[in-house]
Amino acid sequence: MNLKGKKKYFVVLGMLLSFFCSAQDAPSSDESLFNQFQELSNTDDKLNFFFNTEDLYRENSTYDWLELITINLNAAIKNDDQEDLKRFQLMQARIFYDLGDYDKSLAINKELFEQIDDLDIYLSSKLLDLMDDNYGQLGMYPEQIDIRKKQRELGIMESVPFYDIYSNLGMYRRAMDDYIAYEKKNIEEDDYFGQAKYYNNLGNFLRLDGSTPTALGRYKKAKGFIDVFLDNVTRKKSKKVFEEAELLKGVIEGNIGKCHVDLKQYEDAIPYLEKSIKRIKENTTRGYSSEITENSLAISECFLQLRNYSKATDYLSDDLRTYTTDNLLQKNRLLAMYYEMTEDFKNSNYYLRKNIRVRDSISENESQLRQQQLSTVMIQDLKLSQDLLAEQKLALEKQKNENLAMDKRNSLVLISLLFTLLGFAGLVYAYLKSIKNQRLIAEQKYIIENSLVEKDSLLKEIHHRVKNNLQMVSSLLSLQTKNTRSKAAIEALEEGKSRVKAMALIHQKLYQNEDLSVIEMQSYIESLINSVQSVYKKGGHNINITVDAEGVELDIDRAIPFGLMLNELVSNSFKYAFPHGDENGKIYIHIRKTGEQEGFFEYSDNGVGLPEDTEERASTSMGIRLMNRLANQLQTTLNIDRNLDDGVRYWFNFK
Repeated sequence: MNLKGKKKYFVVLGMLLSFFCSAQDAPSSDESLFNQFQELSNTDDKLNFFFNTEDLYRENSTYDWLELITINLNAAIKNDDQEDLKRFQLMQARIFYDLGDYDKSLAINKELFEQIDDLDIYLSSKLLDLMDDNYGQLGMYPEQIDIRKKQRELGIMESVPFYDIYSNLGMYRRAMDDYIAYEKKNIEEDDYFGQAKYYNNLGNFLRLDGSTPTALGRYKKAKGFIDVFLDNVTRKKSKKVFEEAELLKGVIEGNIGKCHVDLKQYEDAIPYLEKSIKRIKENTTRGYSSEITENSLAISECFLQLRNYSKATDYLSDDLRTYTTDNLLQKNRLLAMYYEMTEDFKNSNYYLRKNIRVRDSISENESQLRQQQLSTVMIQDLKLSQDLLAEQKLALEKQKNENLAMDKRNSLVLISLLFTLLGFAGLVYAYLKSIKNQRLIAEQKYIIENSLVEKDSLLKEIHHRVKNNLQMVSSLLSLQTKNTRSKAAIEALEEGKSRVKAMALIHQKLYQNEDLSVIEMQSYIESLINSVQSVYKKGGHNINITVDAEGVELDIDRAIPFGLMLNELVSNSFKYAFPHGDENGKIYIHIRKTGEQEGFFEYSDNGVGLPEDTEERASTSMGIRLMNRLANQLQTTLNIDRNLDDGVRYWFNFK
């Protein structure tokens, strides 16, 4: 056991002995918690009682406790008792946090933090935990990371987690990866409550990232674990544990309901949301919680979509509290939808304008601050990873030096026995050298494997960032489209946005794949078609599209020209091939291997075909020139069959 471990061990042991001794003299549990606290004579006992007692405010309000702690604090100031002063300040800071006055709580914490070198490990732990919570509530994520680094320096935590911060900054996939790495190893297989909480959090990350079907699977798995936990009669549960499990089940049911809403399965969503709201109200002491608000808004949307206006307005009542800006925007949106459905357009416009004012009040500076925070967090994360790697290398070097020292001692022993056991010593020495070489080889292999994993992760991150940057370009093109009145300019911007999306999709598929060198074309083409359909909202949705590219994989140098070419072809079909309606429209896309290093591509539709002056327009058409250049990149020539009964066919062979 190292020095830090021994220090923590003795501090915890001392706390347990102190708490055990004080418990023998503690007043009867029949008394109120407020009175029990006042009858304790030792300040450390009061501190332990305050931070370790469940449901502290059930009998006396938060303000009663604030008045009592302030009286004790003033007494400590009067007696000039610095140790008591620090403890009562920490309790006062906790009460301000519970009241939601995070700035005032943080101000007290900062004053104590300046004296942290003089605090014992228990007091330091409580102080840093509270500062971490305050910075999280205030959105001060770089400062929150500094607090966690301090906790790691003091040995309070082994590593610094980032998943909650990445989630607050909108990086849900990165948050999920960090959460799995940090939490999965700490959950036992028979810890059904922990498993339920774990899979519910995974579902949250996936739902926020837009992967609703996958999130629904995680939530159902979480519900299965919490049902097993509650139904297990062999393991006794306290009232508090039972209430926490019921509350978690209510939260999970609400999340399942919200997934069904996202999937437009409104009738399936309503029972889950109703059970969730009832279960949370029965098992929480916080009154109206944010989960109740979110579930009420979700169930209101269900009833609106099902045209049950009376039920919808029951959940959209004036006393429904909104905890976040997103809650407020959603409530206003639903009210606007309700009044529009009931043809009260005046009130509908009122709530729509209200949402516009709310969005306008969110300044651009806040968005820039979020970007700066994200940049700082990622730099801190990288620095911590580098520090951890440096520590591991230092430990490895230390171990290597110890091994070398041991080898030297063994060599001295062998030399002392050389004259009597020369033959035997030679064999032993050769054996030891072999062991040493194997150890060094194993160490080098371990370092190389870790380096490969790190490079793979960095490459995925690069593809992710490139995808995000291309999406930003697409968003900028969308903004420019809204500010442009020229129809030709709008069409050109939409085409540019579609091409940018095609390239962004390549990088998205790359960082989602295990193999970063190739793209699986079947799923990529299907995703690309969905992306093009989203651009041409008025057409293309009734066309029967057949994609035959199963088992075909291309590297990025070929996938990008293919993607851009398909983007042009599908866009042209949506825009021009079916001018009289696309009910009987068909598109066929085919890619296959014809040899070990050769392939064949074919695209056809049954539309009106190409105009007669296509060859004359080829030199001036942006799309045709682009496709010919893309074909050149693939070292082939684009062939066009115009003499068909209906439609058009493009094809070429490629390497």
